[in-house]
Amino acid sequence: MSTSQIEKFQDEVVIPEGVTVTLNNHMLKFVGPLGKTFKNFRAIPVNIEIKDGKVLLKSIDTKKRDYAILHTARSIIRNICEGLITGYTIKMKVVYAHFPITVKIEGKKILIENFQGERSARITHIVGNTKVVPKGEDVILTGEVWTDITQTAANIELKTKVKDKDHRVFLDGIYSFEKKKGIEK
Repeated sequence: MSTSQIEKFQDEVVIPEGVTVTLNNHMLKFVGPLGKTFKNFRAIPVNIEIKDGKVLLKSIDTKKRDYAILHTARSIIRNICEGLITGYTIKMKVVYAHFPITVKIEGKKILIENFQGERSARITHIVGNTKVVPKGEDVILTGEVWTDITQTAANIELKTKVKDKDHRVFLDGIYSFEKKKGIEK
């Protein structure tokens, strides 16, 4: 195998200023201006080292699949570093035709009340350190870890999915309409 092919199966991520990354076994700990978070790389087959302000990634094998996994790990690390500096925001819109839907937060649970006139609330969970703020007809999700915020938004959308009815007529639900970098106050 040539040296260019070997270089293809290794990559590096420059750690931005203000963010510190430490490695303990397969667990990466990120600390930045907006907070701290952890990411476990035990299930991701990539060798990780931290040297000179860079995270060095090396693939376990030299197959196409390993190349893809290497770049997935690189993207995860970049997104976490970027999120600890700027943060992420997703805005969701509450849509209803007849029964007004209310969204309440209780600890790590999101309560969606009066969805299509249902008496009991639909309950979903907040993933990670995501902050959920209901503001009138909008629900604003903010945080540092992109995967946690998007999973929380997906959980909300799935809980308000209309089943056994024509979704072109029954448009009730909570839908995301804006995703951006930066935390909105």
